[in-house]
Amino acid sequence: MNTVDCSMFDSKNYSPQKIALFSASTIGLLASMIGGWTSKSLVAALIILVIIFGFTFWVVRFLVEKFVHRQIKLIYKFINQTKASKREEFFQKKVLPMQRLVDVGEEVLQWADQRKAEMELLEKNEAFRKEFLQNLSHEFKTPAFAIQGYLETLLAGAMDNPEVSHKFLTNAYKNTERLINLISDLDEITRLESGKQELHYQNFIIQDLINDVYESLTIKSVAKNIHCQIKKGCEQPIRVYADKEKIRQVLINLVDNAIKYGNQEGKVEASIYKTDDKTILVEITDDGIGIAEEHISRIFERFYRTDYGRSRNIGGTGLGLAICKHIIEAHGQFIQARSTPGIGTTFGFTLNKIKEQV
Repeated sequence: MNTVDCSMFDSKNYSPQKIALFSASTIGLLASMIGGWTSKSLVAALIILVIIFGFTFWVVRFLVEKFVHRQIKLIYKFINQTKASKREEFFQKKVLPMQRLVDVGEEVLQWADQRKAEMELLEKNEAFRKEFLQNLSHEFKTPAFAIQGYLETLLAGAMDNPEVSHKFLTNAYKNTERLINLISDLDEITRLESGKQELHYQNFIIQDLINDVYESLTIKSVAKNIHCQIKKGCEQPIRVYADKEKIRQVLINLVDNAIKYGNQEGKVEASIYKTDDKTILVEITDDGIGIAEEHISRIFERFYRTDYGRSRNIGGTGLGLAICKHIIEAHGQFIQARSTPGIGTTFGFTLNKIKEQV
């Protein structure tokens, strides 16, 4: 038994042709029934049906396509916000009138969702921009105002006292150095982000570089009696292929942070793991104050500082981790962190490994 195709009456399948067909059929049948009843002639009824059906179908289709779809065309122009190309003009003239109205509605809703997502992203970026500018202003003002204060005091007569003069000039120099470091770090990030910072790849043993970094930071580690070491079982030399000086910079930042926020008489430990035939994972772990979970996702942002002691009083420009992230990503690798407050923090990053010769 054949089933009746009711798709024409489905509101989701409306099109100009179906609307015209449905309207013409309804009006034509009604007119032919009235004509046949009044004339008592089947032939007259059929003629009325054909004439009314044809006229109604043409008029309704014309009105829907020329008026309704003209408005839809305006909507598409608004969505695209550009002068239509030849391809788009063909679509609007030939394809668009054949589309179901529900398809057009879905496209408009999709466009609205995309614009909503773009607006949310712009608002988020604007919030980050404002926070960045606020932090940047604070980072510059703090040492600048300190230098100004020391110099004003000296000019007001303090330079006559050799002891005070030496102390104030020393502090002014330290703040000048902080400004220079801040400018240098900002310049470094700008070059990394723009892709203008070239990487000079070479083969080197990662354990040797880690020990060199430990050696360069000996004064800081000894001051807190912190023991820096390579984890037992990770001493076997592993050769990597990367920009040695850039990776040195990454390690210096990570180890320096580990010492700053590590516990007195604690330890900083480096671990090296082979993740596969091509990649190794380097981890720097401290047993310090740790970082709360809500801060982990943002610690690689410029100037972002957490609570729990990671304050400006400890020093640094607040750009170290951001620079680390850019350097590692410039190598096509990734860096991440995990931490537990009161237990410690681990920073890990990947590097390309040189295959061992058989």
